[in-house]
Parts: sequence; C-alpha cells; structure tokens
Amino acid sequence: MAGTIGELGEFALIARVTARFPHSDNVILGPGDDAAIVGAPDGRVVATTDALVEGRHFRHEWSSGGDVGHKAAAQNLADIAAMGARPTALLLALAAPPELRVTWVDEFAAGFGDECAAAGVGVAGGDVSASETLTIVVTAMGDLAGRSAVRREGARPGDAVAVAGNLGLSAAGLELLQAGLGEPRACLDEHRRPRPPYEQGPEAAARGATAMLDVSDGLVQDLGHICRASGVAVDLDPAALAPGPALRAAADALAAAGRPRDPVTFLLAGGEDHALAATFPPDTALPAQWTRVGRVEAGSGVTVGGSRVSATGWDHYRRVR
Repeated sequence: MAGTIGELGEFALIARVTARFPHSDNVILGPGDDAAIVGAPDGRVVATTDALVEGRHFRHEWSSGGDVGHKAAAQNLADIAAMGARPTALLLALAAPPELRVTWVDEFAAGFGDECAAAGVGVAGGDVSASETLTIVVTAMGDLAGRSAVRREGARPGDAVAVAGNLGLSAAGLELLQAGLGEPRACLDEHRRPRPPYEQGPEAAARGATAMLDVSDGLVQDLGHICRASGVAVDLDPAALAPGPALRAAADALAAAGRPRDPVTFLLAGGEDHALAATFPPDTALPAQWTRVGRVEAGSGVTVGGSRVSATGWDHYRRVR
C-alpha cells in the first residue's frame, strides 16, 4: 500500500480524494471531465476563492488533515453566506509535495467533505499538482434565490450593526498554540475548525440587511471595509463586546505563560472565526442568532464607544515583513 502521494500517483490520488466528497443536485456534471457543470437556478453565480498555504495558514503540528480540510471548506462557504447566498458547489485544487502521507490526504478529504455535507453543498471537481509547499485553493459558488446580493456598500447612518457567530475564539486559539498551551479547548477548536453561521447569511438578506461581510481579518478591520464602501462610520458599543468565559480563560492562561493579552483585543482584531457582520435598518427585528453591537453613523472609520482603537487585524503582507 502506498505511503505517500508520490507513490500513489496522480490519478489514484484524484480518485481517492473525490470518493469522499458529497454531491448535490446543483452539480449536474461532477469530477471526471475537463470541466464540471453546475446549475445556476437564479441565473447568476456568486463565486469566491481562497488559498491556504502550509506554514502560513496552518501547521501540521497544530492541525490534523481533517482540521485543514474543514477550514478550507468553511472559509469559502462563509464568503458565500456573507453575500446572502446559499452555496451550490465547490472546486478544490491541491498542490502538495510527493512525500506527503496518503493518510493526511485521506483525513483532509474527509474533513473537507464533512463540512460540505453539513452545508448541503457538493464538490464539482478540481485539480492536483506537485509543489514543494502544500497549498490548497478552493473556489466556491452560490445562488441568490432571486434576491439582490448583500454587498459592503449599502450601510446608512442610523443602521444597526450586528454579528452572528463567534468572535475572537480563533485568534485566542492561535495565541494559545503559539504559546504551547492546550486550554481552553473552545478557543483551540474554533481555530482549527471554525463554525461559520452559514444559514444566517440568507436569513439576514431576507430581513433586509443593508451591508454584510465575513469577519475573517478582525471585526474592526472588516467593518472598516463596510465604512469605506458605504461612506459611513461605525461606532461599536463596548457593553456589547464583553469577552465570554472562554476568552477570559484564554487571557488568564496566556498571562500565566508570560504573554499578557487583553481579551477584548481578540474580539476587535482577531480573525478566522468567520462570523458574519451586517448592518440592518434601525427598525428591523434582528434574527435570533444576531447580536446588536453598534450603530452606523455619519463620518468615516470604526470607533468603540466613540474612541478610535489601535486594533489592526490581519494583513498577509504586513506580518511577513
């Protein structure tokens, strides 16, 4: 039995991986031809793509193949939800060193397939290639079901700002891993396997959300994108940003390890929880899973209780300089 993907070979690898992926009615023609055919019931296709690079987005000593597969699917599906759409299909490209273990790829495919199945989406196809650095690229497609897409440019002064999903846990989990700590598990689990609130994207769109996005780079930084696109300001309510027990426990553990952190910073500047942030007209009854955290105002930029904050969020290039 082959121990590495180099020993297994390209076509056997493709067959092994795709066998673990779910299909859906939207995938009219799946893996096997030069291209897939995906249904577009609305007549429009919402599309997004993301890359995960070993050493940059994940490390083998911190995450299993299943964890990486889960995250690869989740971060793309969250972007589809953030437009108010439901996912229809995903494409996957895997570029890996020949010495990568087949068992890791099996775990990856299982995690990727499980998350797709949980979101009710099929895998239409993809590609494999050799590379010195393990790199995963996913393209996701979605359907708007006749509604307008919820973009970043629709927020207006007076709108409520709300979030759905977890904030800060993934960033805290990353800090814990960097410090060699194994608790609290809630933060580590969220970093390895984020849980985006997929259904809340279409729900927010149906409730009249005026702007929305996926919180992948930190709440302040991502709300700043809405501010710039909409020509508005956002003021966050400090009382609505109280850290929960897991974040407080993470801050305590990090402080004991000589790495003091303000848990509020995880809420404001953390990323990769893939929560959703949206603005709603002021008289809108928010869906049950959404929490009001602030207000849209005239002006520019994001403040907390009227004050500017230094939280910057994630930037791929700033962090490597």
